[in-house]
Amino acid sequence: MTILNKNHQFNSQNRISFTVVLFLLFSVSLFAQKIDREKIKALKIAHITEKLDFTKTEAQKFWPIYNANENAENELREKSMTRRKEKKAENLSESEAKTLLLDMEKTEIQKTDLNSKYLKELLSILPAKKIIKLYQAEHSFRKKMFEEYKKRHSND
Repeated sequence: MTILNKNHQFNSQNRISFTVVLFLLFSVSLFAQKIDREKIKALKIAHITEKLDFTKTEAQKFWPIYNANENAENELREKSMTRRKEKKAENLSESEAKTLLLDMEKTEIQKTDLNSKYLKELLSILPAKKIIKLYQAEHSFRKKMFEEYKKRHSND
């Protein structure tokens, strides 16, 4: 075997090893993010449960509605972010920019419709005061998370 062939084999093996290591690091990163999301979700559920003091019946009816709404909101948010990220304003023609704006408006209307539907569903199972407490609990949770984030990243 010539030196050229040995170097070629070595480079191929290095590429494979590098690809495997890169894949593992990427997988660990995604797994850590998923754990963080799951942990945050669990903390949020605990926070809301503590603040609202559900009856057993309320909790059984509330969480499926809440989770379905969260999933729908996340889908709209993801769709909106993806659309905006893939398009840079300076690269758009005027008609493409107008189409993007109209799509953004459509997404906002969908969010409003989703919120209206969610409120109607909540009113069918919870007293209005508890729904106000829910909105306050969600706000206080976001505030806690933001404060925690600031505290952890204040040295950056």
